[in-house]
Amino acid sequence: MKKMKRIVSAVLACACAFSLFTGCGGKETTADQGNQGSQTGQTGGSTETTDELKGDIVFWHSFTQGPRMEKIQAAADEFMELHPGVNITIETFSWADFYTKWTTGLASGNVPDISSTVATQLVEMIDADAVIPVDDLIDEVGRDKFYENALREMTAEDGNCYGVPLYLNTEAMWYRKDLLEKYNLEVPQTWEQMYEAAKIITEGENGTVYGAAMPMGTNDMLATRWLHLYVRSAGETLITEDGKANLTSPTAIDGINYWVKIFKECSPADAINYNTLDEATLYYQGKLAFDFNTGFHISGVETNRPDLMEYIDCAPIPRVNEDDPVVGVETNTTPLVIWKNSEHPEICKEFIKFMYEEDRYVDFLLSVPVGMMSGIKGVTESEIYQSNETVQNFQHADEVLNQMLEGSTSIGMEYGPRAEAGLLTSQRVIEEMFQDIVMNDTPVEEAAKAAEDKLNDLFSTLG
Repeated sequence: MKKMKRIVSAVLACACAFSLFTGCGGKETTADQGNQGSQTGQTGGSTETTDELKGDIVFWHSFTQGPRMEKIQAAADEFMELHPGVNITIETFSWADFYTKWTTGLASGNVPDISSTVATQLVEMIDADAVIPVDDLIDEVGRDKFYENALREMTAEDGNCYGVPLYLNTEAMWYRKDLLEKYNLEVPQTWEQMYEAAKIITEGENGTVYGAAMPMGTNDMLATRWLHLYVRSAGETLITEDGKANLTSPTAIDGINYWVKIFKECSPADAINYNTLDEATLYYQGKLAFDFNTGFHISGVETNRPDLMEYIDCAPIPRVNEDDPVVGVETNTTPLVIWKNSEHPEICKEFIKFMYEEDRYVDFLLSVPVGMMSGIKGVTESEIYQSNETVQNFQHADEVLNQMLEGSTSIGMEYGPRAEAGLLTSQRVIEEMFQDIVMNDTPVEEAAKAAEDKLNDLFSTLG
C-alpha cells in the first residue's frame, strides 16, 4: 500500500469526505430523534464475569446524538460491571472533528484505544502504522459471518484486516409514491425514466416540489457520489484498476451530461451550493420526488413530515438500459479499529466481541432501524429485529437496501482499499467541475478532462 506522508495534510482541510454517512452526513440528528430510549438487549453470547481484565481504555466514536450514543454507553457500562478492573472512557466527536483529532494527535500519541472510522480514513491509518490487525478478533466472531466486500475494504496489501465492520449503509433511489400516482408514473428503472418522471413532476408542481435536486456544493462530496452512482450502474468506476481517474470515458461523459440536465430542468437553482444536509432536508420536508440516500431517510421524514411516512419508499439504483442487471453501487462501511498505541488491546478486543453478541448488536442496530444495516449476515432475520415497527412498515425498503449491499463498495474502492479514494471524495474536484460547467458554460468534455488531469496530479503525490 502506498505511503501517505503527504496525504494527511492534503486532505485535512477537507476533513470528512464521508461525514455523510456514513449514513450520517447531516442526518444523525433526525435519525436519532426517532426511536427514543436506551434499553440494552440481553446478551446472546457467553461472556463471563472475570477479574483478569484490568486497565483503562478510551473509545472515540462519532455517534454524537440520540439512541446510538446511548446504546454504546450502555454497552460500556454493562461491560465494566462484568469486568470491575476495566474503565472505559467514551469521547464523541463529529466525523470532521474526529479526522482532525486523530491526524493532529498521531505524532504526540494523543489517540484512543478504540475508535469508529470510515473506509477512506482507515487506509490512511494503516499507512501511518497507527492501527493493528484484527484478524484474530474477526475469526473469533466468525469471519464467514461478515460481508466479504466490507472485509476486503479493511484488508491491506500485507493481507491483514485492520477493521471490524460495525454497521453498513447503502445507497438506493428514494421516491414519493403519492407523486408517482398523481402523475400516473411507474417507479423508474432507468436513468432516462427517472429524468422524464422528475421533469413531469417539477413542471406539474410549479416550484412547490422538484423532481430532483442535483447537488453541486463544494463543501461536500455529493456531486461525486451522484456521478459515481451513474458510472457504477453502467459497470465502470471513477478510479480505474490501475489507479487513474476516469472522467472522460463515454460513460462518464454521459453521466456528467445527465446530471447537468437534471440540474437545469428538474432542480432548484440553489442546488448548485447544496451539501448533504441541504439535499436530505429537502426530501425530509416533502419537496423532492426523488433522492439518493440510505435508510436514514426514514427517520428524517418521520421527524419533519410524519404525514408523508406512508408515501416514501426506495428502489434499486437506476440502470442505463432496462435490461442491464440490477447491481449494488455504493456501500459505506463504518468499522471499529484498535489503535497501535493502546496499552490494553486485549480489553479492546473483548469489548468489541461483547458488542457483537447478538441481542446487544441487534439492539444497537435498531437505534436507527433500516438505516444502520448489519455488518453480520443473518442477524436482521432475528425475531427482535423483525418485530420492530419501523422494520415492519418498511419491509420493502429493507429488502431493497439489502439487495443493494451485494457487490457494492465504498466510492473508489471497487478494486480494494486505496488512498486515491480519499482524494477523490475529499478534494471537491468533481464538484468544482460541475459548477464550472453550469456557471461558466464550459464544454463538458473540456471540464471533464481538466478535472481528470487534476485528480491524476493529486494521485501522483501518493507515490
